[in-house]
Amino acid sequence: MSRLKTTDRPYDLVLFGATGFVGELTAEYLAAHAPQGLRWAVAARDEHRLEALRARLPGGAEVGVLHADAAEPATVRALAEHARVVATTVGPYGRYGEDLVEACADTGADYLDLCGEPEFVDLMYVRHDARARETGARLVHACGFDSVPHDLGAYFTVRQLPEGVPLTVDGFVTADATFSGGTFASALDQFARPRQLIAAARDRARHEPRLLGRRASAPTGVPRFAPEVGAWALPLPTIDAQIVRRSATALDRYGPDFRYRHYAAVRHLPMALGGVAAVGAVAAAAQLPPARRWLSDRLRPGDGPDAEKRARSWFTVRFVGEGGGRRVFTEVSGGDPGYGETAKMFAEAALSLAFDDLPPTAGQVTTAQAMGDALTERLRTAGIGFRVAATS
Repeated sequence: MSRLKTTDRPYDLVLFGATGFVGELTAEYLAAHAPQGLRWAVAARDEHRLEALRARLPGGAEVGVLHADAAEPATVRALAEHARVVATTVGPYGRYGEDLVEACADTGADYLDLCGEPEFVDLMYVRHDARARETGARLVHACGFDSVPHDLGAYFTVRQLPEGVPLTVDGFVTADATFSGGTFASALDQFARPRQLIAAARDRARHEPRLLGRRASAPTGVPRFAPEVGAWALPLPTIDAQIVRRSATALDRYGPDFRYRHYAAVRHLPMALGGVAAVGAVAAAAQLPPARRWLSDRLRPGDGPDAEKRARSWFTVRFVGEGGGRRVFTEVSGGDPGYGETAKMFAEAALSLAFDDLPPTAGQVTTAQAMGDALTERLRTAGIGFRVAATS
């Protein structure tokens, strides 16, 4: 349970960015699934839109409304002072996120976001992890499709394997969905800042304590045909593998020597080649400001598909784990990853931080490290599949 007692703050949970596309979906999920007695509020810069959102929510009369603007640090600080847990959808986080991280670290409020931006996560570790450890705040990034299915899926896979032996896990992602405007904006920002991204990672490495007596790695794989899943495996340059590695670094259950590799699984070679070319073209265009502006205008933060399209979307992440003479195939699966399931994962992670009996952690932590079993069970109950497909 959150270290802050329920009497310490007016709200158990504040959702910042509630009027955005994913923010509204998260607010709707919380209104429909929150436990009785949850004291929660929605926050954003436009109070008229907030009031309209509250009016649409079931039981909305009981939901608080807080004005906050990422460009006004005092209002962001007030969020942290009013809540035991603050969940924010306001991105790209590299532009708008640090004031809230700092405020939560300083006041002891738990913080979680949907960030898939490695540079931001590394910078927040260097700048605010130590203070969060002092106050007891838990700073949990990547609490949506980046990177909950991959982090908890690897954790679930490891728990099917023997203890105390070297382990390897490969994750293979398949999805049919439209990614969000916020995700696209974050990706463009990262593509445009390769030097800063590398510098932030190196700075983090200098500050992180060395792992003694154990090893955890997440090397970039090479494109290959993966017979274990019957598809072409393309290395995914997302934050997910880094999050899995950090969970393995923090938890002894991953064994003395752990390795994780992260792939997109594509059935047909022409599609695989086309995907690589498309990512390369976007990355190259992001280096040129006019091209980057043109791309950003095609899909803006807050844009998203209609309910019919979301209802047809799905994802599957298959894991192959090996160690101690055992091989296991597991799977995490669900519906629309970019919106519906991300809102579900995000809301359940926030509720887990607020109410579950969790291991004692503080500072920048991962979902597996902070909430592993509790959040896995929450998501299973909410309809996201975690299963063992086969063992040998």
